[in-house]
Amino acid sequence: DLAGGVLQRDNLNHQVCAVGTVDAALRQLKESPATKRHKAKFILATDGIDFQAEDIASGETIACAFLDFPNHFGFFLQLAGISTVRQIRDSAFDIRATSRLNRLYVELLKDNPDWATAARRADLNHFMARLIFCFFAEDTDIFHSSGLFTATLEQMSHATNTHEVISEIFRAMNTKVVDRKKADIRSWADVFPYTNGGLFSGSTETPRFSKISRSYLLHVGHLDWKKINPDIFGSMIQAVADDEERSKLGMHYTSVPNILKVLNPLFLDDLRGKLADAGDSPQKLLNLRKRMAKIRVFDPACGSGNFLVIAYKEMRKIEAEINRRHGEKERKSEIPPTNFRGIELRDFPAEIARLALIIAEYQCDVEYRGEKLALAEFLPLDAENWITCGNALRLDWLSVCPPTGKSVKLRAEDLFETPLDQAEIDFKNAGGETYICGNPPFSGYNKQSASQKADLEAVFSPLIKRWGNLDYVTAWFIKAAQLIEHTCGSAAFVSTNTICQGGQVPVLWPAIFSFGLKIGFAHTSFKWANLAANNAGITVVIVGIVKNSAKSVTLFEEAAEGLRIRQSGNINGYLALAPDIFVKAEAVPLSNVAKMSFGNHPYYAANLIFSCEEAIKMVTVDSRIAKFIRPFYGSTEVIHAAPRMCAWIRDVDYSEASEIGELNRRFALVQAVRKTKQKDSTAKVLVNSPYRFRDQVESAQYFIAVPQTSSENRPFLPCDVIRAPAIASFKCFAIHDAPLWNLALVASRLHWNWIGTVCARMRTDFSYSNTLGWNTFPVPPLTEKNKADLTRCAEDILLAREAHFPATIADLYAQDKMPENLRHAHDRNDETLERIYIGRRFKNDTERLEKLFQLYTQMTTQPTHWPEK
Repeated sequence: DLAGGVLQRDNLNHQVCAVGTVDAALRQLKESPATKRHKAKFILATDGIDFQAEDIASGETIACAFLDFPNHFGFFLQLAGISTVRQIRDSAFDIRATSRLNRLYVELLKDNPDWATAARRADLNHFMARLIFCFFAEDTDIFHSSGLFTATLEQMSHATNTHEVISEIFRAMNTKVVDRKKADIRSWADVFPYTNGGLFSGSTETPRFSKISRSYLLHVGHLDWKKINPDIFGSMIQAVADDEERSKLGMHYTSVPNILKVLNPLFLDDLRGKLADAGDSPQKLLNLRKRMAKIRVFDPACGSGNFLVIAYKEMRKIEAEINRRHGEKERKSEIPPTNFRGIELRDFPAEIARLALIIAEYQCDVEYRGEKLALAEFLPLDAENWITCGNALRLDWLSVCPPTGKSVKLRAEDLFETPLDQAEIDFKNAGGETYICGNPPFSGYNKQSASQKADLEAVFSPLIKRWGNLDYVTAWFIKAAQLIEHTCGSAAFVSTNTICQGGQVPVLWPAIFSFGLKIGFAHTSFKWANLAANNAGITVVIVGIVKNSAKSVTLFEEAAEGLRIRQSGNINGYLALAPDIFVKAEAVPLSNVAKMSFGNHPYYAANLIFSCEEAIKMVTVDSRIAKFIRPFYGSTEVIHAAPRMCAWIRDVDYSEASEIGELNRRFALVQAVRKTKQKDSTAKVLVNSPYRFRDQVESAQYFIAVPQTSSENRPFLPCDVIRAPAIASFKCFAIHDAPLWNLALVASRLHWNWIGTVCARMRTDFSYSNTLGWNTFPVPPLTEKNKADLTRCAEDILLAREAHFPATIADLYAQDKMPENLRHAHDRNDETLERIYIGRRFKNDTERLEKLFQLYTQMTTQPTHWPEK
């Protein structure tokens, strides 16, 4: 609808405009009704000199010279179906390099089907690692001539002999200069320096190239590899070798800020603090430098090495400042890459981790010592292997990262291969601290493979019996605890927040604390938002474990005003600043509150449940059915005020109900299903009662309904008063005919905090439990006035909702859409209840939890429950 414009629906609206009118053109495109109507993701305008574009959804923009447009292509990756984070989008080189390597990799698989087999895939991955090194080396003068590798390929190869040329180059790089004449190295390959380090040792067999794959090879070589960022590139190149991940470019990239959330409180903040304390004191600076040279950083699930690379680069930055203050700016680093150790299950990421550290070391040398010194000392590479390829949960971590300077046997012959026997490797600087870190695989108990279950059994069975419901990541915490017991150091991992919630807490954390450890710092739940779109909902915590001492601990919390940092004497397994207590399920309430029952389970009686529409048709055909139909409420039905219906027949009414044809038909169906479940003792008993659910619990007047699952995005737990004769489903908990002040407790922010902490989660959603959540909820003794005040608060909440009829709980409690009168009603409820607890409002959720844990401790350590006032 604009002159010079082209709109591609669902993608973009763009316009070529007159010189000097790019700003105006972009505004026109944004205001165009067609842009919105056809759901354009991007608008862009250019006059051939300048270029501007905007992402409609995020509002992000770019403005550049038109000729510079290609360097911003990452901005538009969404058009290719690739969802990335901003750090990756802004890294045009890393995306461009990975994209071209991906094309080359796919084409080589076509040209060499035998290399595509499982037996040969490792060889192809190894070949790709060699290529990456060559491309980096030729653009950073490591090969003493810019573009040497690519230029040699262009001049000496063609489609049929490319593999021979590359193989000869690799052979030269593995042959010492003094031995080359004897080895008969070709003259054009003899110009490549001796590299060694195991990178080019062993077989120099190279996959064959077609005309197309050779073109892709040269395309990769023509990039400027000086711009490689090992922080990002490692994870991205990892996707190249993984068939499932290749289309998800950058999904496993862990941003530097998130990595530093682990590394900073683990040990980097302490090093920076010591640097600040040292000032210009020569002795303090030397002591710190000596200490840093001995530090080992160990990632037992290292992937492509992101955590190790960031730790290395941050430590080099601190060391460079020490050398600057000490007047030794060009001093060689005393921080050896071999002190940054890892374990990785897959061979290719392990190779990339080693390569990323090699590149990081060279880049740090260039930055802090100058290119001349960096080049002089870079080659030949060291052949030591410090990344182990294997299953971290089946390896002895003490053998991979020993507590002393003693040598360690690694399962690798050289830098990039992993046969069984390996020369022993000493830590270059013995006797230092060991810091364990990383982002291990999470895998909840219901998503674990058989081999993962076996891994957990191997780790936990010597320690505890009931480990079956633990997340896979918990095994890394136990292995870390076992290592810390023998070292001077600590550990911190990124983990699903479920290990600090519900039933996992009393199983996992006593086992960890039994090693003489405590939680030294933690970062409470936050979104792992830097991942690609379909993983953006992952909610994680960071937990650091240290040897028990009197030192204060630090809790990091995400808050509206920014990061809140709190210090205290203890962080418990629920990540609350409270003593180490573990909430266990109770059969009856600890406080003087009403009993909460599990809803009615049909137990293979699905044919007794039907929609409202079905119920209407049934009653239309036979009005006698109306007597036996009840509204049926589970979690969804309560939240959306949309009950289903059920046939509810008491034992005394069965004879009358069985005379109704439609009901009798349904009874027969229920009986048939239950007969197929005769190995189930309950189903076997119920087979002769096909007219009823397993449970038959109903209210005389009403029940307070509490959905079993609900979204964490609501500021309060959903609950409602459901009038009889409605029936509570097994997907809903019910407080039958109880005083209304019980609703005020359920609807409070205090209860929201308690359930969100001590109960388990379904992904990030709340998973309510009456035995673990309601029965353990600490409520102080309530006076009659307290109960009257809370009853009024509950009534006000219900009246506020009623004012917005027919809006449902789903409508009224949607994030940022809560009506003011309803919010005020909840505020009054919270203020009334919290004054009962401490005489004032709590400052925040953390303070609420601290008080609740304090009261829970009192209630569970006293011989009797609190008396009624």
